[in-house]
Amino acid sequence: MTHGVEYVEQFQRFAANGGSEAPEWVQALRSSALDRFTQLGFPTTKNEDWHFTSVAPITERQFVPHTSPSGDVRRTELEPYLFPDTADWHMAVFVNGRFAPELSHLENLPDGVRVMPLARAWTEAPEVARRIGTVAPFDTQTFTALNTAFLHDGAVVHVAAGREVVHPIHLVFVTDRHGANGVSYPRNLIVAEHHAKATVIESYVGLGDVMYLTNAVTEVVVGAGATLSHSKLQREALNAYHVGTIEARQERDSHYISFSLAVGAALSRTNIGTVLGGEGCGVTLNGLYMLDGAQHGDHQTRIEHAQPSCFSRQLYKGVLDGASHGVFNGKVYVDPIAQKTDGKQTNNTLLLSERAQIDTKPQLEIFADDVKCTHGATVGRLDDVSLFYMKSRGIGAEEARKLLTYAFAADVLETIENDAVREGLEAMTMARFTGVVDPVSR
Repeated sequence: MTHGVEYVEQFQRFAANGGSEAPEWVQALRSSALDRFTQLGFPTTKNEDWHFTSVAPITERQFVPHTSPSGDVRRTELEPYLFPDTADWHMAVFVNGRFAPELSHLENLPDGVRVMPLARAWTEAPEVARRIGTVAPFDTQTFTALNTAFLHDGAVVHVAAGREVVHPIHLVFVTDRHGANGVSYPRNLIVAEHHAKATVIESYVGLGDVMYLTNAVTEVVVGAGATLSHSKLQREALNAYHVGTIEARQERDSHYISFSLAVGAALSRTNIGTVLGGEGCGVTLNGLYMLDGAQHGDHQTRIEHAQPSCFSRQLYKGVLDGASHGVFNGKVYVDPIAQKTDGKQTNNTLLLSERAQIDTKPQLEIFADDVKCTHGATVGRLDDVSLFYMKSRGIGAEEARKLLTYAFAADVLETIENDAVREGLEAMTMARFTGVVDPVSR
């Protein structure tokens, strides 16, 4: 077990410099998280939740915390990671872990909606910022503990009760060439108060073929009767490492709709968990991972049905090529009092190469008797019957494979409610598998 002595030394430097600007309760939270990190150490494959993912490529390298954005990123460099016809969207951009106001667009936020960097929220919205650390526990999670120890900047999104945000809020986290061998710790908080409605998108991107680490944590609060649509798009540089955690808490009659995309990074891990903490809640967790070469991508989901009459739906799909390795572990826990639970979980993976592999483990833990829960996983290759049918219609074998692969992936993309995001990701996927570049993807 590696205890990361270098991270302790980095924390001491951080606490003595930029970290000292935060309120005392934040500094106490950081210190507590660092203590827990040193006790836990980095996980090994002996840990059940990390059995198929080794973090040795991260622990064997020393990443230096970023202290400021480079200032070199231009808006045109971000265009490939944005979406067409979204000039009305609200956007907060962070470069190398620090807020970049010159690239952001937050001037026309509607009444009752606040989007600001965490480094400002301590003083400008303390009643909201106080929720930091209350949703994402770090007692058993090493990377969450490490993120909490170094928490400094990130996005705070607050939607007041009864408000509906018409245009999506896009949070863009960029690492540029100056971020080589560095680490950023984005810490985000999204709060939709009761009967609020909003769409929030998190994008993690890398500019330049450099090695770096992103360790991000997002805490989500969905109030009673609120609806939050939340997408996380991981398109890091292919030499990068990414560990991202989303923890949500839901109140009565709320709906949390999550979509996760993972196509970048040499090694990535995405943890998404929610607690259905009020009667009548619903959660939808969908995702797509597309890996090639030697990429390793790990998705972990956890849904806790803690109250009666709640529903959950999960659909995760993977497309693996080359010598890539995918991991999916979906846990659904039904509390003894959570009667009339309705849960469904599906994981489907398509292997395009003999060397590609997937480890999938859907899990149900049910302690109530009046429930309706199903789960299943499939792993396979392209269907010979479909290939034969397409070839019989004059479509070449290679073209048929590309189209069938796109259709497999597009099935889950169609669940995205926002038109711009759905069409943009469909165009990206089409270009990936067929070489056809649709204008919407530019």
